[in-house]
Amino acid sequence: MLYKRKDEAAKLCILRVSTEIRHIDGVVITDRNASSDYVRFLHPSQADILNYDAIFAADWRHPNDPIGYYRHRSQKCAEVLVPHCVEPRFLTGAYAVDDGVVSKLKGAGFNLPITVDPVMFFR
Repeated sequence: MLYKRKDEAAKLCILRVSTEIRHIDGVVITDRNASSDYVRFLHPSQADILNYDAIFAADWRHPNDPIGYYRHRSQKCAEVLVPHCVEPRFLTGAYAVDDGVVSKLKGAGFNLPITVDPVMFFR
């Protein structure tokens, strides 16, 4: 989703959420986009079977391997599904594309750590 909105990066931030959310009753993790045909829905205790290298890879494109491209693109969208809502106490910070977004966040009263990381916004 973020890639589709990369041109709107100056209006967006990525919230950092504590890994403690895995202890919320009903939390499910997925090994790829939850809408994928091949997704596995896992209990948080099964997180060790995730392919973290694929999930956190900087690039998911595989120019000479179309199947690898589609597989990896879906893996990059692995999710933590939290029922109802994520309470503010689980927020640990945010990522922003530039200092302009940092200023907007601080101006809106966001007082958690903010890291500028253009790469996360495909820059």
